[in-house]
Amino acid sequence: MSTDYYARLEQQRAPQPSVQITTALAQALRLTPDERDHLFVLLGHNAPARFHRSEHVSLTLMRVLDRLDDSPAMVQTDLFDTLAMNRLAVALLGDQTRHAGLARSGYYRWFMDPAEHLLVPEETHERHGRAQAARLRAALTAGSDTARAARILAELQEHSREFVRMWELQQVAQRYDDCRTILHPELGRIDVDAQLPYTENRAQTLVVLTTRPGTESHSKLALLSVTGHQQVTP
Repeated sequence: MSTDYYARLEQQRAPQPSVQITTALAQALRLTPDERDHLFVLLGHNAPARFHRSEHVSLTLMRVLDRLDDSPAMVQTDLFDTLAMNRLAVALLGDQTRHAGLARSGYYRWFMDPAEHLLVPEETHERHGRAQAARLRAALTAGSDTARAARILAELQEHSREFVRMWELQQVAQRYDDCRTILHPELGRIDVDAQLPYTENRAQTLVVLTTRPGTESHSKLALLSVTGHQQVTP
């Protein structure tokens, strides 16, 4: 971009810059994500998605995760990959960081691994499956790794009739369930609320599961925080 064009742009005398020029301007001016989005709107463009793929856990989220010892918590991507978990989350859900390949994605596992269905009550399977398909659709169009999302989609369309049925509903969503019930193999039903702070570029989410004080679920989680992986009796 010439200095003359930039001067005319500031004076509102230049033609509308392209998306590429707008992106370069935002980078050169070292704009924050909010400032960058505002610049795109001012210049007549839709702001690009903030997702940015990274295999490394955000240092900010990791510092928070390290300080959470009374609530299950984990860091996940928009493809439902679990990058890190605290001790209580592993005790509640099992180690979800152990998976490899496409199975790293919880969307993939829900439709391909029957063991995933054991974590939630049977009466919520339909709603949960629809939510997984809807969030995969969002990740496919504006996610941090659209190529991998496309590979997951192709595999599920080929091997899961349940997924195909839910995919054809054309639903799209980016939110987790605000409240959910988890089935622990020994303690049974535990009702939790999900709190979801995420990184500034929205590439990673810290999922914090809490229970309401005074409830049976709260007592079960307190017991689990003491016993961890040891066998417990409800």
